[in-house]
Amino acid sequence: MPATAVPAAAAPAAGAATDAVAAAGTARVTAAELPPDGDTVASPPGANDWTCRPTAAHPDPVVLVHGTFANRYENWLALSPLLKSLGYCVFALDYGTIPGITSTGSGLLLPIGGLGAVPDSAAQLARFVDLVRNATGAPKVDIVGHSQGGMLPNYYLKFLGGASKVGKLVGLAPSNHGTTLDGIVNLAPYFPGVANLIYTVCQACRDQAVGSDFNKAMASRPDTVPGVSYTVISTVYDEVVTPWRTQFLNGPGVDDVVLQDHCPISLVEHVGIAFSPTALHLVTNALDPAHATPVLCG
Repeated sequence: MPATAVPAAAAPAAGAATDAVAAAGTARVTAAELPPDGDTVASPPGANDWTCRPTAAHPDPVVLVHGTFANRYENWLALSPLLKSLGYCVFALDYGTIPGITSTGSGLLLPIGGLGAVPDSAAQLARFVDLVRNATGAPKVDIVGHSQGGMLPNYYLKFLGGASKVGKLVGLAPSNHGTTLDGIVNLAPYFPGVANLIYTVCQACRDQAVGSDFNKAMASRPDTVPGVSYTVISTVYDEVVTPWRTQFLNGPGVDDVVLQDHCPISLVEHVGIAFSPTALHLVTNALDPAHATPVLCG
């Protein structure tokens, strides 16, 4: 989706939990106790109903984590309502936003996120996960992320104590081992006007480059942590996280999936994978493998 960088008013940092919600625990929270729903951006359809309580069929709430140069609304217009319709409690945060940088990709004036240093963004995710757990009473959440949003939760699991709070991590084209410089640059045409951000305010772009200090830190520990199930869903036509096979993880409890193995005719690329019916079907199967159904090509 195209976007243009234009001035915007400063907004509060995303993902901040309130003491009132934390104290609410499993009790039904009141309107005054709810966290701010537009940390910076409106929620996508189906997400951030803070009165939602998980069911026995879907006991873990699902937290959606957008990618670089994205936001929760635009990134999850397809998956969020789908998961809600299947009975999940769905939550989505914005992270790594910088006041003054906005997107008009969907015809709305929306901040662009995923720009901050990945460790800082992972800390925002950690706070948001605790907010969801406290509000819903669920001991664990499942996480679905796209691009950077599929990788940074693994930093949370490895370095910020998230392993005991997450059951499944599903990554759509995640930048798990970084990307070549061309990959970062190839993302810019989707968001006209933000190319200059790559080397100025986008610390996440630097972090995701192959050989960065961040990637060296990630490589200092195994790809996975015990107790978490991982699914990576990749497309052979990914032009952003390159080479695309570097998205895969190694370790127990990992399912590395190639979209074209299920839909050979699919030409979906990096951005489009978040809206691909085949990819979204693979996501729902990964979240509920006991009730997985044959994946349709679409």
